[in-house]
Amino acid sequence: MKYRIRQSVMADEKRIRELYTEMLQTVYRTENVETYKDGDLDRFRAGDENRIFVAEDRTVVGFLSLEVHHENEDYIYLDDFVVTAEYRNKGIGSALLNAAESYAREINTLKLCLHVEKTNLSAMHFYENSGYAIYRDDGHRFLMNKELLSK
Repeated sequence: MKYRIRQSVMADEKRIRELYTEMLQTVYRTENVETYKDGDLDRFRAGDENRIFVAEDRTVVGFLSLEVHHENEDYIYLDDFVVTAEYRNKGIGSALLNAAESYAREINTLKLCLHVEKTNLSAMHFYENSGYAIYRDDGHRFLMNKELLSK
């Protein structure tokens, strides 16, 4: 299988919305979910440091959105992350995560964190195998983080 990882462009928005809906339906085990509203993805295209990386094989088959924060300490929050069902377990999730981590090194922001639903055991194992550890229990989900080594 050939796929490529790239930064998202405006033309990807419809497919990103579809993938986001698929993710929510899978995680919450219901068809009744809300997708992104108009303007929700603008924060990733505002010309600042936030990004969406997509995996593409004829069409977008996965994406990872990230927000860069400069607060008490600099960190990147991995916001939404999904690979469509038929493309899972083929290295695409790892490639997207690697793209985010490479970008983190590029902008010298070496701490990454994310939330994972406690019921999403496959995602939790994926993150643990990728070097992320549970940092905090936030009720129905865990906050996980990873400190990268510098370049």
